[in-house]
Amino acid sequence: MVVAKIAPSLLSSDFACLAQECERMLALGADYLHMDVMDGHFVPNLTLGAPIIKCLRPHTKGFLDCHLMVSHPEQWVDDFASAGADLFCFHIEATEDAATLIDRIHAKGMKAGMAVKPKTPIDVVYPFASNLDQVLVMTVEPGFGGQAFMPECMQKVSDLRSKFPELDIQVDGGLDTENIAVAAKAGANVIVAGSSIFKAKSPGEVISLFRKTVDEAQTAM
Repeated sequence: MVVAKIAPSLLSSDFACLAQECERMLALGADYLHMDVMDGHFVPNLTLGAPIIKCLRPHTKGFLDCHLMVSHPEQWVDDFASAGADLFCFHIEATEDAATLIDRIHAKGMKAGMAVKPKTPIDVVYPFASNLDQVLVMTVEPGFGGQAFMPECMQKVSDLRSKFPELDIQVDGGLDTENIAVAAKAGANVIVAGSSIFKAKSPGEVISLFRKTVDEAQTAM
């Protein structure tokens, strides 16, 4: 049985206090620190890159879960490894040789994740799943925070969980206290949330609720 891992998205944090925000989330019970990397090409938005990860690394021991929404992710493996990223998650839609990319990520000492957009069929992941540490099922179109959760993506999570019961399955996009049960029941165990955590009156309570909901769903499976 997989366990719950809660990953606040730092895209919703106060970037002027990024290191402090990371430590605040860890103190509140976060397992991962989700870093949204956007290049303005694969997605229209532009956020942070390896230099910020490198600056952040000395200030936190947290697990840096880096989601690269970028074209040609191969060109960034070395930079993110050197910067101190713990997990390098790339989009299957952005590469022509996923198998080689996964091997490169592992060779650099990082965990490897693969992300799929809402309209991408989940079976494209299957040939690679046994060599992946995590699969990210996007529940919004990548590129911007604050979008509404897309429940139709949950069938992909269910299909993936049924085939790979021990795989870490991450969901990202619009997750909140109203829909976490749907994601957990489908089989997601790694929960990314930005606005619903950072804008909550009690972020720690939201993190605890997410964890409890996921763990209960996993126990029931």
